[in-house]
Amino acid sequence: MTSVRRSMRRSAGSRMAVVTGITAAILVLSACTTDSLSDQYRSGDQKGYIAGDGSVLEIPQEQRSEPIVFGGSTDDGSAIDSATYLGNVLVVNFWYAACAPCRYEAPDLEATYQAYRDEGVQFIGVNVRDQQATAREFANTFGVSYPSVIDTDASAQLAFAGQVAPNAVPTTLVLDTRGRVAARILGRILDVSTLEALIDRVLEETR
Repeated sequence: MTSVRRSMRRSAGSRMAVVTGITAAILVLSACTTDSLSDQYRSGDQKGYIAGDGSVLEIPQEQRSEPIVFGGSTDDGSAIDSATYLGNVLVVNFWYAACAPCRYEAPDLEATYQAYRDEGVQFIGVNVRDQQATAREFANTFGVSYPSVIDTDASAQLAFAGQVAPNAVPTTLVLDTRGRVAARILGRILDVSTLEALIDRVLEETR
């Protein structure tokens, strides 16, 4: 099963070539957000969200900050806690139903989740705007099988804002096995091989 799945994905060499290009454009992690952005999250103000351009930030292990701690209720009514995912690579996607780029990338995210789940990679969505029923309808429509936190109170957004702010929707983050942000795609994932390469790089750290 694993060999069949891998034959359908790009070769490891191709994915690492993508990562090499990404790494050449690494930005040094610094103060990634301001108090005003955090205030906007708390107040529900959407000015903090901009149209992302698909740019990639990859963070070397020695520059990663503290583990992100977050939780909440999901679109199926279950409780979720980031501690549950420690020890696994975790992909976190920020989205909402009326966001056109979110709809476009949803099938790619689901396909990537299915491709990597046997390797222990987990996916979580963070819905930044919708109520549970709307988020559930989106998941059913686009066949998304992984859970999404309903984050209308912005608590999950705030958990990330102090380190690598998800200041565009969609934004996709890759967390390492310690719960630290290892990479960010700001905006729609333009080429799914980019996300694959980032996941592969973090998986390689554990081998």
